Amino acid sequence: MVANPTAEITGLYRYPVKGLTPEPLPRVALRAGQTLPADRRYAIENGPSGFDPEAPQWMPKSQFLMLMRNERLAALQSRFEDAANLLTIRKDGQVVASGDLETASGRAAIESYFTGNFQSELRGPPKVLSGRDHSFSDVARKVVSIINLGSVRAIEEMLGGTAVHPLRFRANLYLQGWPAWHELDLVGQTLAIGAARLKIVKRIVRCAATNVDPETAQRDLEIPPTIMRHLGHMDCGIYGEVIADGEIGVGDAVAVEEPKLM
Repeated sequence: MVANPTAEITGLYRYPVKGLTPEPLPRVALRAGQTLPADRRYAIENGPSGFDPEAPQWMPKSQFLMLMRNERLAALQSRFEDAANLLTIRKDGQVVASGDLETASGRAAIESYFTGNFQSELRGPPKVLSGRDHSFSDVARKVVSIINLGSVRAIEEMLGGTAVHPLRFRANLYLQGWPAWHELDLVGQTLAIGAARLKIVKRIVRCAATNVDPETAQRDLEIPPTIMRHLGHMDCGIYGEVIADGEIGVGDAVAVEEPKLM
């Protein structure tokens, strides 16, 4: 077996609003020290959090509407238009809310929808948050999340052959070509995708959000406990920090960069 087999990008996604619909991308430009453009650019505050848009600081996901607790979010279909900063939310194919997230009236239109339809899950008035180039990631660093589809297939086997939709993991990059769990050994190493370079900084510890089917919005599996029973941890996927600019896209090869000899 090749020590570091080459993988291929089969899916590339951003999540403009934390907890809402993933948006597929054919290609994207990565910049050192940044997330994918507009990834987790906005979040919906669930009760007062103290977030300061002028001095944005990382906050735990429990401060926001998110799939770990609010699985009904998966029943919504949202789309963000960058040029107009326009978020449109549909449910069952019908537009239920739309607004320019950079205007007070546009944010109010989105907030009104969640006030009226998520009341039992709210700890206070919902508020659309953003802050300069802040990303409402689950971790404090600006990262790109990566899922190895080989590991997803291994989880399916752990579940007795039950199909696991890869979007349960809400990753930015989905890769095929690596053996199951190969990615967990890559912390500290660098991935090369064309000119772009990503240093792998952390494993991703999975939470109950992965139990929610992204198509049905049903909480129908127990993925983190299943991984724990079989492997003794709840890790699946890795975070990478972009350390060199470059454009990446679906179909691109992903190689582990060999250390330079001194």
